[in-house]
Amino acid sequence: MSTRAPFFAAVAAVAAATVAGGFSAAIASPPAVEERLLGFSAEASRAELRREQEFDGLISKTELRAWLEHLAARPHHVGSAWGRANAEWMRDLFASWGYEARIESFDVLFPTPKLRSLEMVAPTRFRARLDEGSLAEDATSGQKREQLPTYNVYSIDGDVEGELVYVNYGLPQDYEELAQRGIDVRGRIVLARYGGSWRGIKPKVAAEHGAIGCLIFSDPAEDGYTQGDAWPKGGWRAGDSVQRGSVADMPFHSGDALTPGVGATKEAVRLPLAEADILTKIPVLPISAADAQPLLAALAG
Repeated sequence: MSTRAPFFAAVAAVAAATVAGGFSAAIASPPAVEERLLGFSAEASRAELRREQEFDGLISKTELRAWLEHLAARPHHVGSAWGRANAEWMRDLFASWGYEARIESFDVLFPTPKLRSLEMVAPTRFRARLDEGSLAEDATSGQKREQLPTYNVYSIDGDVEGELVYVNYGLPQDYEELAQRGIDVRGRIVLARYGGSWRGIKPKVAAEHGAIGCLIFSDPAEDGYTQGDAWPKGGWRAGDSVQRGSVADMPFHSGDALTPGVGATKEAVRLPLAEADILTKIPVLPISAADAQPLLAALAG
């Protein structure tokens, strides 16, 4: 149903009458409809919109840019020195505005890798860089000592070797398509591309189908040069850029892996690492489009 159809019908009728009668007629615009917020009375809606307009007028683009540049000046992942500095800076900023602000600390499981390696041994040999380059245009790209390596947190440790199978997005329907073509991933390493779902689904489904390892690469078709100019010329992902992030099995529970259901304070009772049910069942490693290209080129079928 279209509420605009009667209006257009009325316009058409007036126009026809104008031509037939040989005189002109002005068509009045429909009256403006007052914006009204859902759940508000008319008076309360007007008051709320005025408050929002006043608030918007207090926002400074210059301050927003300065704050963002400050927060992102150095790597600031959990447990990092700049992460702590950012927390203290935000606390002090809110306190300066009259808020009661404090920092609460939690001790969470946050594993980082000691060694990462990916090598193709046949039909040709290739060793992945597993590294993002530094750019003169991006001062933060050279902060290698402070950066996290390219990895997926909450992947288990592992050293696996096997044939590689491309599984598209690595979703259940992709494995159904492979099965129809007689392709089995049991005992093999799967190569999936980012997109189509949350990243943690990919190693979960791969393990359920018997895979022994999972690689996830950033496809330029999703967020790279096919969408527009890549960094640093544009804002899309560069060829050697890698998407980091968690691959925890979130359907079990969110939050700290060792303290499900409670805050990860110093006093909290923790699970043994072997009982942490949100860790992946197989090792997972994210790679760039540049590192994925030789692997994809070597696949047959």
